[in-house]
Amino acid sequence: MFGHIILISAQVNSQQGVPVLESVIFGLFSEVQRGTASGITGVQRLWNGYVWLRGVRAENEQLKQQLEATMVELQQQRTLAERSHRLERLLDLRERASLTTAAAEVIASAATPEFQSVSIDKGEDDGVGRDMAVIAADGVVGRVVIPSARNAKVQLIIDRNAAAGAIIERSRAQGVAVGTGERLLRLEYVSEVADVAEGDVVVSSGLDRIYPKGFVIGRVTKVDPSGTAYRSILVEPAVDFTSLEDVLVVLTPNPQRAAEGFSSAVSKEKRP
Repeated sequence: MFGHIILISAQVNSQQGVPVLESVIFGLFSEVQRGTASGITGVQRLWNGYVWLRGVRAENEQLKQQLEATMVELQQQRTLAERSHRLERLLDLRERASLTTAAAEVIASAATPEFQSVSIDKGEDDGVGRDMAVIAADGVVGRVVIPSARNAKVQLIIDRNAAAGAIIERSRAQGVAVGTGERLLRLEYVSEVADVAEGDVVVSSGLDRIYPKGFVIGRVTKVDPSGTAYRSILVEPAVDFTSLEDVLVVLTPNPQRAAEGFSSAVSKEKRP
């Protein structure tokens, strides 16, 4: 019966004039072809998408590495620019000050309540000696306390055992800037009739025989009067000791100190 049906289908034509058997076979095979083509197309799309995603991922990784390298380079350039700016300010200070100085770089710090200090890369071989003043572009840093051949330890002005002769720039009132061991200074021994106000700039007076006259120490942040006297005067240092990198060591002796040294030497020569 199946054979007869096939023979009849091969002999009988459809309305379009095509044998029924041929139409049926074409329809069956067209569906198979459609399914096969859809499967192949899906596989191709999946493969192309996978390859494309891998390419995009690799490109993203490359771009990410380039971005990181650019950021590192930008940070390095910014650091160099900031250092150049600091060195320019230090050079300008060196040119304006009528003092012989030696430029030094801070190589270590020891910020403890007992002793606030930094170490610099200049020592006795460079002419650095004990009690020489150390300054920065912003103001007074401290004094050399322990010089060695190639390095030196500098006591910061904020150390609790540090002090410097000071004067109010506006009113010329004199006092002594004393370290507190923290980030502030106290202005002591100020006259009862002295004019001191918040915001006043405090500079070195030169009377301590260590720090040259006229260098900025800091700015008055708090004035606590007590009757006709001052109970407390706080000064914020001009120098940011947390980011201190480059300094100048004043090799020129204080004029008053040099004169006293000369007088002492003359007195020794006159002794029998």
